[in-house]
Amino acid sequence: MNYKKLGNTGLEVSRICLGCMSYGDPDWRPWILDEDEARLHFCAALDVGINFFDTADMYSNGVSEEVTGKLLREMAARDDYVLATKVFFPLAAGPNLGGLSRQHILAACDDSLRRLGLDHIDLYQVHRWDPSTPIEETLEALDSLVRAGKVRYLGASSMAAWQFSKALHSAGENGWHRFVSMQNHYNLVYREEEREMIPLCLDQGIGLIPWSPLARGFLTGNRTRDDKGSTRRANSDSFAQDWYFLEEDFVVVDHLLEFAAERDDTPAALALAWLLSMPGVVSPIIGSTKVEHIEAACAALDVELSVAEIERLEAPYSPHTINGHDQPAPRDMV
Repeated sequence: MNYKKLGNTGLEVSRICLGCMSYGDPDWRPWILDEDEARLHFCAALDVGINFFDTADMYSNGVSEEVTGKLLREMAARDDYVLATKVFFPLAAGPNLGGLSRQHILAACDDSLRRLGLDHIDLYQVHRWDPSTPIEETLEALDSLVRAGKVRYLGASSMAAWQFSKALHSAGENGWHRFVSMQNHYNLVYREEEREMIPLCLDQGIGLIPWSPLARGFLTGNRTRDDKGSTRRANSDSFAQDWYFLEEDFVVVDHLLEFAAERDDTPAALALAWLLSMPGVVSPIIGSTKVEHIEAACAALDVELSVAEIERLEAPYSPHTINGHDQPAPRDMV
């Protein structure tokens, strides 16, 4: 396993992050693995040197945090892993149970710590931008969590570049702890982040930890124009079907498959290797519902791409409409 600093911090994380949305309560989504099924995945991840784990309070309505915290506590010393979770989406109906108000952030952090069974969160991330709350209120609340020792670092997830820029500027102006990472929607068939968000992050020293690095399985090459996929997740994942099944996306995959055959590599390894080679990318967040998904992701670390090969992979891309941070964002996107 290789490791890299998260943005301009001193925190080292593995070049592959295990996304834990796949673990929790199968009643939440049909493809979710329960605790017993998840155990092998955490064991495999730790065995290959993954030390970075990402979840969110909304995944399985809190059960993902419970499973993630329990298994990591059982399998690893606290200083041997970096645990990230998120706040924004409500877990139940009612006022003050969602968003990024001070009220919700402080309550949600305590709830996450309780479910995780930990005394601090390494990376606490805002899951989306909250247009109904002043960003100053959000940032001051997050800063208070860091100063209280409940949170070590702050991160953000998908939003517009102007919103992220406003948050970074406001934190700097007020002497609050700034966001150190951006968890954005970025992969070989969705590269709109290259226009504004990624240049902003590079300028500000923000580490990129992209979600959906394989386009929810689309870049594995097992989808066709006539078949949306045979797995439980593929059959129930409406977002993948809405976002990645355009004709121009299949053109990208067709080129990827051709190149993979020439190199005798898997499409997934090449797609991840491309992402890992992009400026600012620290640790793509991969999902795993089969242990071999972890092994396949780690294989990408051994793939080296030349400038010409990178250009070949990128050549068929076509611009897309913005996907991943519409308001309001769906509850099961990432």
